[in-house]
Amino acid sequence: MIFRNFLIALALCWGATAHALTPAEVQAIVVGDTDTRIVALGQAVANADDKTAAFIQALVDDAVKVAGDKVLIVRDGKGTDPVTGAEIPVPANVEDIISNNRMRGEFDIALASLRLFSKNAVLRAEAVKTLQGDADESKLVIIEKALVAETVPAIKTQLAMVRAAVLLNSTDKARRLTATGILATSGNPNIKTVLLQRQKVEEDAEVKAGIAKALREVNAALAWGDRIAAIFSGISLGSILLLVALGLAITYGLMGVINMAHGELMMIGAYATYAVQGLFQKYLPGAFDWYLLAAVPVAFAASALMGAALERSVIRFLYGRPLETLLATWGISLMLMQLVRSIFGAQNVAVENPSWMSGGLELMDNLQLPWNRIIIIAFAAAVLLGMVFLIGRTRLGLFVRGVTQNRPIASCMGVNTARIDTYAFALGSGIAGLAGCALSQVGNVGPDLGQGYIVDSFMVVVLGGVGQLAGTVYAAMGLGILNKFLEGWTGAVLAKIAVLVIIIVFIQKRPQGIFAMKGRSAEA
Repeated sequence: MIFRNFLIALALCWGATAHALTPAEVQAIVVGDTDTRIVALGQAVANADDKTAAFIQALVDDAVKVAGDKVLIVRDGKGTDPVTGAEIPVPANVEDIISNNRMRGEFDIALASLRLFSKNAVLRAEAVKTLQGDADESKLVIIEKALVAETVPAIKTQLAMVRAAVLLNSTDKARRLTATGILATSGNPNIKTVLLQRQKVEEDAEVKAGIAKALREVNAALAWGDRIAAIFSGISLGSILLLVALGLAITYGLMGVINMAHGELMMIGAYATYAVQGLFQKYLPGAFDWYLLAAVPVAFAASALMGAALERSVIRFLYGRPLETLLATWGISLMLMQLVRSIFGAQNVAVENPSWMSGGLELMDNLQLPWNRIIIIAFAAAVLLGMVFLIGRTRLGLFVRGVTQNRPIASCMGVNTARIDTYAFALGSGIAGLAGCALSQVGNVGPDLGQGYIVDSFMVVVLGGVGQLAGTVYAAMGLGILNKFLEGWTGAVLAKIAVLVIIIVFIQKRPQGIFAMKGRSAEA
């Protein structure tokens, strides 16, 4: 291994200028024993030109073939000479080259090494991540060249960490000590792995102490990333619970209707989003990235119309009879699930994220916030603000509050209470549809989608205080964050049980929830 590393390091130092790929180099890389091929690959990387990079990419893609003593790149049935780039016929006796896992790993590292000098910063960043797990002193020369040439501070910092990880395996004690000091400032899980691996084989007491100190500091940095990730996950879950519970805050909190079909109204919104996606894929493929903007009002309208139909046909006859309402809406939920199965099938369907919701915001080495979650949090906040404005600042909101607080007086003043009931129930159902639209962006959509959220949403409304929007917000966020922190300690199932127990104890001590109703509504 030392001999092999010496040869590769020597090859990497062989000339600073690129030269054309030669047939002899091509043959040496694809034919022979693994050690010889690795040395030839290292020499080619040290003096690489564009054709060398293309050839190594072809090796990674398994597109390099051999026919006798001829080596060629074959893509889509067409052959290319790796040296000249000219198109050549593919011989009938063409065969794949044979490469073991070690050789394939060297191809990946070689390609990453070349990308360290790419003009594209994204490719350079990806190359650094690839090299993070390969702390090999034979790569030191090319890493140091790239470090000198790098201009982007973030990539330069990561590259310095890769260099320190390489130095950690050096035979020079001073280099290893220097490396431990540099690596201690990292918060990268890969660096922790490198330190742990070196700790197992390190014999020098001073270096071993340095590694232990570096591990403590890296663990502390990683712990902060984990805490922030748990808080973000809790807020993300809380925003979804908030969207689901906002509709219940109207239908149950304001109107007093125990709607067990609320989850299915959310499911209708999710399937409406799926249907809009299909229409865009078929008729407007060029505008697919914007299908979600069209799906939001469609999901709201689909669930609101279904809610209005349910209120006018069933629920309006059951006001003031909670047990009958519960049973009737439970039966309706089963009917809606079967209706969806009949139309879309029993299997889950996939709703794609638009490209602008893909990826994430990287804040730390072990912390990336997905864009789809960030956007859903912002969407939940926008829906909440819109609902607060509608209930508190509009004529419809005034009528809804008037009817729910004192129906006889509102009727005496000329308010059509039956119509307001329908509007309010449709509004709550439409918000459930918006929740379904948001949920479709973080998971698959199926007939049972609503069943996983109906109990949690009722808990949010009851915990926050019946009829209190502010309490709904506090309860949703509190339950989301508490649930995620408990998951880290106890697991998902025990966390759910613990949250339920906490809610039961809280309701026993404060039956009115976080915020109690005031005024005539409380007296009623």
